[in-house]
Amino acid sequence: MPKILADADGNLILPKSFMERRQMRSCSEYWLDEREGDLILHPRVPNARKLYIEPTTVCNLKCSTCIRNVWGDPIASMSQETFENILNSLDGLPELKRVVFTGFGEPLTHPRILDMIEAIRKRDLSVTMGSNGLLLTPKVARELVKLGVDRLVVSVDGVNPETYDKVRGAELNRVLDNLQHLNEIKEEMKTLMPALGIEFVALRSNYHELDGLTALAMKLKASRVLVSNVLPYSEDMKPEILYGYQPQDPFKSSGFPVQTGAFIAWGNLELPRMHWGAERRCRFVNDHSIVVGWDGGVAPCYALSHNYSYFAIDGRKKEVTRYLLGNVNESRLSEIWMSEEYTRFRSEVLIFHFPSCPDCDLRDTCELRGLNEGCWGLNPSCADCLWAQDIVICP
Repeated sequence: MPKILADADGNLILPKSFMERRQMRSCSEYWLDEREGDLILHPRVPNARKLYIEPTTVCNLKCSTCIRNVWGDPIASMSQETFENILNSLDGLPELKRVVFTGFGEPLTHPRILDMIEAIRKRDLSVTMGSNGLLLTPKVARELVKLGVDRLVVSVDGVNPETYDKVRGAELNRVLDNLQHLNEIKEEMKTLMPALGIEFVALRSNYHELDGLTALAMKLKASRVLVSNVLPYSEDMKPEILYGYQPQDPFKSSGFPVQTGAFIAWGNLELPRMHWGAERRCRFVNDHSIVVGWDGGVAPCYALSHNYSYFAIDGRKKEVTRYLLGNVNESRLSEIWMSEEYTRFRSEVLIFHFPSCPDCDLRDTCELRGLNEGCWGLNPSCADCLWAQDIVICP
């Protein structure tokens, strides 16, 4: 165990061997923190690697599973000024690799979404876009291919038109036609991009169509299928839950072959966990992700990016308060990322320094269970986050 000395001015002197092993550079900045009597050094490094941008909260659908059914947040779109402030911050994030245009709205409803994608691509960053696919006209699809979008994730919550209509209130065939046009354009332009992903929210009323989902993915030449459990925002959705406390049989399905030009690749099928478990990890923190809302507000993840209510795994209604660490209209992304509060929050989430509320013997009487606050004094609390359990999954 290396010995650390303090000089006459109170500066800590770290052994050179320790710094080399930890890849610590001289003159680097750190936040000094305490946890249960231990001293912790948090490096102030602008190492965000994935940026989620919510262009809008406007949507052309009213899905039964959507968070927008229960929130009171504004229905609005990102201004050009806010987007320009994001662009002007990107140089301060040297490790940034990918920008994801998605959120709790339909990106293609934003009148400048193609311009926004073009501006990001000019900075040589990879682009993923999420969509419900209904506004993916041949004209829009051609522009996405030209711009070099490399991933497109489309929500398809039913293989049969009747099931899809019940969840999304729209025509499945319109989406399938649009995706077929996209494939034709890709063939015409001799490219495999954007690679297509299918997102499926599993409900008690549609999970029997999972086997047909992989067949549909093969037909659409999708390279990835992501299945997530539903997060019940309303009483109507509670009976649709498939997961619970006790271990249960996982979804039975497998990968699928995908025709990619002259070759056949194996498609990736990602399935959710079906019960509460001891292992907890945050994909947003582990992937060094940062989320910017339509108004420029910076949140650590989607779960904390809006004000809303949902029903936890034990059926308790939970009110979530939006947790912002800054705003791009006031500070640069690198400054927000390296702030003391954001750095400490990521550190706590990385080791998941939160209680496991659904397992607690006091959960039935706990006054904090209805809020995203924790009894350990760490707020907001991620104690019963279903994303951290991989029960709910984001693209």
